[in-house]
Amino acid sequence: MKTILMSTAGDASVLQLHEIAKPDLPSAHHLRVKLAAAGINPLDTKLRAKALYHPDKLPAILGCDGAGIVDEVGSEVTRFKAGDAVYFCNGGIGDEPGNYAEYTTLHEEYCAASPANIDLHDAAALPLAYITAREALVERANLQAGQTILIHAAAGGVGHLAVQLAHHLGARIAITVSDTKKAGLVHSLGATKIINYKEQDFVQETLNWTDGLGADVVFDTVGGDTFLRSLQAARVGGKVVTLLSTPLSLADTQLARVRNLSLCYEMMLTPQLMNLHDARVRQRKILEDAAKRVEAGELGVLVTHRMPLAQACDAHRLIEAGGVTGKIILTME
Repeated sequence: MKTILMSTAGDASVLQLHEIAKPDLPSAHHLRVKLAAAGINPLDTKLRAKALYHPDKLPAILGCDGAGIVDEVGSEVTRFKAGDAVYFCNGGIGDEPGNYAEYTTLHEEYCAASPANIDLHDAAALPLAYITAREALVERANLQAGQTILIHAAAGGVGHLAVQLAHHLGARIAITVSDTKKAGLVHSLGATKIINYKEQDFVQETLNWTDGLGADVVFDTVGGDTFLRSLQAARVGGKVVTLLSTPLSLADTQLARVRNLSLCYEMMLTPQLMNLHDARVRQRKILEDAAKRVEAGELGVLVTHRMPLAQACDAHRLIEAGGVTGKIILTME
């Protein structure tokens, strides 16, 4: 089969197309999937640049997100059969093969039936980003109907899904974007307060929008200075949820303490990194819920770039250049 191998950490050029053997089933509970597409996430570029988690297991196949057709099932598999359309977040961090390939294998318990009303290319863009948004807003922030939320980089892969989820939960939504085209997209998804962070001070705009109180929840997908300034955009007793490591100084910590803020971290890969089977099953159930929402017309994913597998390095360069709207996928045809 064709696959993209990362043989060493480095820039995008380390991603090279290779021909390797089709994978065998690792256990009687595994599936082999003929992939239609793999989703690309900013995480992939970080793993490629530094081989963060398993540098001793190179070469590796990156790509946590995948969707395709079940090709073969193990003798103990009960949840799927050959020919089923599936999608999932599995592998791609060095512990087991990812999805930049024509085939992959995964345990049946970590796999969900793909939404019936979208193609597998679109389905491949959903798993990591939607699980991240869901865990951040529901499990970390406990976002409730009527609350206010500020979502940073709301036209991005995680951001545009978080806006839809917050809207479904009944929250009032403010967002930050960089241009009018992105503003129009996110407004159509349910945001009511649009902040162009290049032209406006998002802290002051959020305070104005909330009558000086600050947002009940701030969802940070950017990090750095955006995270630090978000401490001032959250209300006293509010929550700031971030996807990134935080450069907190003593003064920043004191500000958060004085304002009684809850600082929450979201890393949806934790169950895979720590081998937490029950947590991974729970994430699969999040994908089953997502499929129902897609089929009901309550959730959509925006795929803006569809690139062939051989162009994985170009896809990584696009991500690293910044400003991507929606999601990028690799297709296997």
